[in-house]
Amino acid sequence: MAENGAEGAAAPQIKFNVLNQYIRDLSFENILAQKGAGGEVVPAINVQVNLDAKKRSVENQFEVAIKLNVESAAKEGGDKLFLLEIDYVGLFNIEGVPEEQMHPFLLIECPRMLFPFLRRVVSDVTRDGGFPPLNLETIDFVALYRNEIARRQAEQQAQNAPVS
Repeated sequence: MAENGAEGAAAPQIKFNVLNQYIRDLSFENILAQKGAGGEVVPAINVQVNLDAKKRSVENQFEVAIKLNVESAAKEGGDKLFLLEIDYVGLFNIEGVPEEQMHPFLLIECPRMLFPFLRRVVSDVTRDGGFPPLNLETIDFVALYRNEIARRQAEQQAQNAPVS
């Protein structure tokens, strides 16, 4: 008995390995301590996330970077408390992903794999820098990807729009 042709239509097997991950760049400034200020301050946290991915010279290997800028300021008065900038990189071996799906795979699935480790580093650095540990909320990399694609499309349409 035939199994409805499912045998010939099998999807390619995806192989996905994290080869390495590391901090490429890290900067933490405790602005509050530098000013000599102290006391109880209620912080407002602003987190900016940028993603970057590129093919490496080795076949099937890719580099994906998550760049975070975290700025904390007092809710009252707006005085800066601290600034954290980190460039966290993962090296991946990826096989079997169709070419048209590689871009979203690199900018959604790879950062998803790196994020728990990045979150831990941010928590440790803020704690070691003299503040309560900052536990980043989970980032929706699908929404981030869609927003970036929409932004690029709008930018391209604006460039192609006739000037009146």
